[in-house]
Amino acid sequence: MIELVEGDLTAQRVDVVVNAANSSLLGGGGVDGAIHRKGGPEILAECRDLRASRYGGGLRVGQAVATTAGRLPARWVVHTVGPVFSASEDRSELLADCHRNALRVAAELGARSVAFPAISTGVYRWPMESAAEIALGTVASVLAEQPFDIVRFVLHGKQAFDVFSAEAARRGLIAS
Repeated sequence: MIELVEGDLTAQRVDVVVNAANSSLLGGGGVDGAIHRKGGPEILAECRDLRASRYGGGLRVGQAVATTAGRLPARWVVHTVGPVFSASEDRSELLADCHRNALRVAAELGARSVAFPAISTGVYRWPMESAAEIALGTVASVLAEQPFDIVRFVLHGKQAFDVFSAEAARRGLIAS
């Protein structure tokens, strides 16, 4: 089931919170900064370990990797790096990969509930309407093959919530 809420991603009681990370995995602004601040030093420590081992050059756009959730009410954080929007180059498939790969990693962990932000819509400037179309379409197609109890989009602000709600209604998805 897909659910939409306006709220704070870091307050979600789910198995997995998806982080709109930067490629360094070492924290940043927006969602990434909030997750690292509220999750505490355990998340950063695991991210540093990942950088020292498998991701020495950073996490590539569209990839996903899991860490502890530290002090968050979730069990894990799945970090994924969204693409920067470009008017001259179609990067839609990379944004879809963020959602597909985050759900793949969540499934490998045995997660049944996942909370997503609106990936790439902040400083990466992805238009909200396009992001909603890609995110909801990708998640709906994954859910047809890999069921989760709940995939929740936690949207920051009424405008983001309204855009995602309109797209969910257009697709015939359940939006709360």
